[in-house]
Amino acid sequence: MIYVLIEREIAEDLESTYEEAARKLLTNAYQTTGFVDGHTYTEMDNPRRRFTLSQWQSVLHWQQWYNSQERRDQMSQLAPLLSHEERITILERA
Repeated sequence: MIYVLIEREIAEDLESTYEEAARKLLTNAYQTTGFVDGHTYTEMDNPRRRFTLSQWQSVLHWQQWYNSQERRDQMSQLAPLLSHEERITILERA
């Protein structure tokens, strides 16, 4: 099992538009082979900063989703709503 931490900062005044696009992206990830679980968090002192922590059966499953046309299509809608590019960190249990 691996965990994937995705950090995003929403551009000013685009929170509601972001929420809809991000929800769709996570819903589609839920239906992907190898996806185990996922949750989204908001930074307490900066509501525009979001973190998604997802659990995957393997790095290969994550890479298949990350490189899928479906995710690329959805990110093309989500990326313009961000103040900078998302940051992805792959984690494993110590």
